[in-house]
Amino acid sequence: MSNPDFDLYQLSEEHKAIREAVRDLTDAKIAPFAAVVDEEARYPHEAAEALLASDFHAPHVPEQYGGAGADALATVLVIEEISRACVSSSLIPAVNKLGSLPVMLSGSEELKAKYLPLLAQGKGGFSYCLSEPEAGSDAGGMTTRAVKDGDFWVLNGVKRWITNAGESEYYTVMAVTDPEKKTRGGISAFVVEKSDEGVSFGAPEKKLGIKGSPTREVYFDNVRIPADRMIGEEGTGFATAMKTLDHTRVTIAAQAVGVAQGALDYALEYAKERKQFNKSIAEFQGLQFLLAEMGMKVEAARQMTYAAAARSERGDSDLTFFGAAAKCFASDVAMEVTTNAVQVLGGYGFTRDYPVERMMRDAKITQIYEGTNQVQRIVMARQLLAGVQSQL
Repeated sequence: MSNPDFDLYQLSEEHKAIREAVRDLTDAKIAPFAAVVDEEARYPHEAAEALLASDFHAPHVPEQYGGAGADALATVLVIEEISRACVSSSLIPAVNKLGSLPVMLSGSEELKAKYLPLLAQGKGGFSYCLSEPEAGSDAGGMTTRAVKDGDFWVLNGVKRWITNAGESEYYTVMAVTDPEKKTRGGISAFVVEKSDEGVSFGAPEKKLGIKGSPTREVYFDNVRIPADRMIGEEGTGFATAMKTLDHTRVTIAAQAVGVAQGALDYALEYAKERKQFNKSIAEFQGLQFLLAEMGMKVEAARQMTYAAAARSERGDSDLTFFGAAAKCFASDVAMEVTTNAVQVLGGYGFTRDYPVERMMRDAKITQIYEGTNQVQRIVMARQLLAGVQSQL
C-alpha cells in the first residue's frame, strides 16, 4: 500500500531537474576555472556570468520581483552543486540570499520593490554586514552607529569579514540606533548602497580558503541615507539578523555537503585508478572502510540539510534547531571528508596539482562563518532545553 508521506524523502521531479541543470552548468563553466580562481585569489567572473545567464545567481528572489522563485530546497541544491566544484563560486547565490533575506523578511513593500528586482536582474549583488572587529560571535557588541537626522540616518563604523565586499552593489547593515537598549530594541537594519558617499572598503583578506570570494572590511564615514532605507521598524534589526541566520545557515550546510561530495567523488575515482602492489588501492579493505565512512557521513549530512531546508521553506518553529544542527554537522563532516580525501591521495593530495587540498582549505570556513560550530552547539542546546525540537 502506497503512502504519500514517503514523498517527503525524495526530491520532486522539478528539484531533480534543477540539480541536473546546475550540475551541467557547473561542470561546463565553473569547474574548469576553480583552480585558477583559487591560485590567483580572484573573483570568479566566469562563474558569475554563467550563473546570471542561467538565473542561478540569486534563485531565491520571488517571481513577483522578477526572480526565479526557487524555494529553500531548490536554492540549497544550487549551492550544493556549485560547491562540488568551487566553493568560492557558490558564495554568489549564497551571499545574495544572505544579504537580501532581511529585506524579504522585514522590509517594506517599497524596499522590496526597489531592490529585489535589481538583484534578480543581476544589476547588483547583496552582501550582509553584521560582524565587526570587536563583535564576532558577540554580534550584540557591535558599535557601528546610525543617528537620525531629519528624514535621513547617518552611519559611522566598521564592519569586518564581509563576503563579496566591493563586488556587491548593496549591503544590509546592522547598526546601533539606541545604545541603551542594545540587542533588546537598540539595533536597526538598513540598506546601504556601494555608491553612497562615505562608503569604502579595506584590502582583501589573505585567507586559507575561498580565495575567489573577496572578504573585506566595509567603512562607513558619515554615510547619509534616506530614512526609508531602514529594514523593518526601528530597533528590530537584531531580531531580523538572527532570523535571517536561521534560514541561511542551511545554505552553509549545503556548501559543506557539496564540497564533501566533490572530495569524495575525486577520492573514489583516484582509488580505482591508483595501483600499488599490483592492484587498485580501492581493493584494500582499510581504504574501503575509509571511503565507506566518508560516503555514509556525506549522505547523513545531506539528509539533515534537506530536512532543514524544508523547515526553512515552511518557517517551522524548530528551524533554529535544525538550521544550527545542519550547519554544524555538515561542516564537521566536510572537514573530515576533505581531509580524508587528501589522505586517500597520499602525497599527491598534498599538492595543488589535485583539487582535494583546495577542497580541504575551503571546507574549513564552513565551520566558522555564520556562527562558529561552538556557537551552533550553544544554539542547539538552548533550543533543546526550551523544548523546541520536532519529533519526526
